[in-house]
Amino acid sequence: MAMVMMEPGGPADRDAAMGQVNMGFIAAIVAVATIGGFMFGYDSGVINGTQKGLESAFDLGKLGIGVNVGAILIGSSIGAFGAGRLADRIGRRGVMMGSAFLFLVSALVAGAASSSFIFILARIVGGLGVGAASVISPVYISEVTPAAIRGRLSSLQQVMIITGLTGAFVANFALARYAGGSTASFWFGFTAWRWMFWLQAIPALVYLLALLVIPESPRYLVARGRDDEAHKVLTRLFGTAEADRKVGEIRGSLAADHHRPKLSDLKDRTSGKIRPIVWAGIGLAVFQQLVGINVVFYYGATLWEAVGFSEDYALQTNILSGVLSIAACVFTIFTVDRIGRKPLLLIGSAGMAVTLAVVAWAFSTAVTDAAGAVSLPGNNGVIALVAANLYVIFFNASWGPVMWVMLGEMFPNQIRGSGLAVAGFAQWIANAAISVSFPALAVSPGLAVTYTGYAVFAAISFFFVRKMVHETRGRELEDMQG
Repeated sequence: MAMVMMEPGGPADRDAAMGQVNMGFIAAIVAVATIGGFMFGYDSGVINGTQKGLESAFDLGKLGIGVNVGAILIGSSIGAFGAGRLADRIGRRGVMMGSAFLFLVSALVAGAASSSFIFILARIVGGLGVGAASVISPVYISEVTPAAIRGRLSSLQQVMIITGLTGAFVANFALARYAGGSTASFWFGFTAWRWMFWLQAIPALVYLLALLVIPESPRYLVARGRDDEAHKVLTRLFGTAEADRKVGEIRGSLAADHHRPKLSDLKDRTSGKIRPIVWAGIGLAVFQQLVGINVVFYYGATLWEAVGFSEDYALQTNILSGVLSIAACVFTIFTVDRIGRKPLLLIGSAGMAVTLAVVAWAFSTAVTDAAGAVSLPGNNGVIALVAANLYVIFFNASWGPVMWVMLGEMFPNQIRGSGLAVAGFAQWIANAAISVSFPALAVSPGLAVTYTGYAVFAAISFFFVRKMVHETRGRELEDMQG
């Protein structure tokens, strides 16, 4: 493994003194951990191209579609809430392995479902894995990486989420194209939409096997009194001298208030009120969803068909959004440790508010012809498409990756698991509220009003960040206060 020296400068001065950092080993274990993000994205995005198949197979109405699409979010909220506490008991890697197994089971059962009830159960199981992976993968990455580059490595989680979404979009498009439609018969007589779920089993199995070769988080090991094991992991990561310092530092951060982590730790012992850092985490988690991003991810094909696009073109539009999202996340990787988390969030909030308002205006001009077909007049379809993709870019250059970066690093060691449990639960509840309500809202009061609401939430998020969010760039996890 190649060894490189960390360069001094700015907020990374402490990392400059670390000595030798095994970037090859760090890159390898981060790569494995972020497969959880890929699975998170794939499991969330695969539903996008299957809704015609679900509606046909299970005779679903608009509400039924919303429930089947949103079923994963029930499991996700439970998985996110339980994962932080569970990770404090069985370890970060143990939770990620459990998530991989759930992904595998969900993919196989969802594709084979003979009823809406079985499908919903399968998606809830997958949601447990999604929720757990969504909060634990960023924590694991933040706990095994140097502070100077923690932001960019944690941002890879969002890159992999979007890569998973895009992978699902590409697979859905290819299967629908070659089968002749998502409801057409394909391999072995099964309809194409079922294969969209079954293909997910491949990366799920890869994730499960890859997790067998990465180490447990050293911070978890120290918290469990397994200092020797933690020292071995830290030595491989940062070298012997830094391992000695880090074990002592982690132990010191826990010694002042060392007891088994519990939810009551989220309250300030003096005032008895919820700590401000917890409210900041909940706010970041909730606003990331209230801006409506998962309407694009879950309902993109349905959304564009609703304003006159063909199924084939709507699926291609999903792929375009996915590619642009990845590019935006790559931008964040190279900037989050240079300009900081808070500036990116502020830029993202402002950009999303404007672009969502433009999308809302474009949808407000939709017309229906005598045959009942809906379309956007003149160039308004192009305007809506450009504005929607600019919105996706702003989100994925800011709130998409930065929210996960901050949740993984902003909480003090003692409350990290509990803080993530509450923030992750809030994130998935907000996700469910937006996702399940969209099919009905798209009909009444309509797309224009619905997107105006998302624009308003984006504007409010700007002021929330200014008041409640504090910069964490370059700070050691042991120095986090709240």
